Amino acid sequence: MALLQCQFSSATLEIQASMNVILPQGKAGPLPTLYLLHGLSDDHTAWCRQTSIERYASEKGIAVVMPAVNRSFYADMRHGARYWSFVSEELPELARSFFPLSPLREHNFAAGLSMGGYGAMKLGLSFPDRYAAVASLSGAMDVHRLAVDKFAGDMVNVFSDPSEIPGSAADLFGLAESVKGASAIPKLYQACGTEDFLYEDNIRFRDYCRSLELPLTYEEEPGTHEWGYWDRKIRRVLDWLPLAGNLS
Repeated sequence: MALLQCQFSSATLEIQASMNVILPQGKAGPLPTLYLLHGLSDDHTAWCRQTSIERYASEKGIAVVMPAVNRSFYADMRHGARYWSFVSEELPELARSFFPLSPLREHNFAAGLSMGGYGAMKLGLSFPDRYAAVASLSGAMDVHRLAVDKFAGDMVNVFSDPSEIPGSAADLFGLAESVKGASAIPKLYQACGTEDFLYEDNIRFRDYCRSLELPLTYEEEPGTHEWGYWDRKIRRVLDWLPLAGNLS
């Protein structure tokens, strides 16, 4: 595998942006691609520093794109930059212009932890025609509750009014309902440790997706909000993705 640290100019963010990219060695493109998103306190280096994602991706022959989005909750922020537009529109186009990545839906996936789990689900449910599968690990599935109860300071910068989140384009529950019955629905994977502070939010989202009969794989086991858990589960995600050679 090749690990590239990439700094580039983002017209959307109006800054020099950063991403880490893992590319398979000895494999011709266009490559299947996983957009792997970081959590609230992390950056584009966190997945490589804290897990063995490079080794796991090498086993699967998949490219991995890891962008930096600061504490944006993958949103076009009220007080801040347009990180949702960056991740959902500009980043894939730029990454494909720099590297031999496939544009095909069946070759594109997203995953993330905590805030990044929310971002990955948001990508898949907002653009079901672009992603074949998305995965959330210990995801921040209910941003309305978090805006009110947990991260109120951050959310003031992100959203104009937390009371406007339910049913909006930022609400995973509303987005899940919007894809019910769609011709193209990505495979969904959700995992959360039973001792995680986000566990109850994950259970509510799981049950809601099941009520809508969405294609959700849900797994839980003892665990908290920590890298040992996410290292184990990202390997499981790569086994679960609909890649050639995977059985599940």
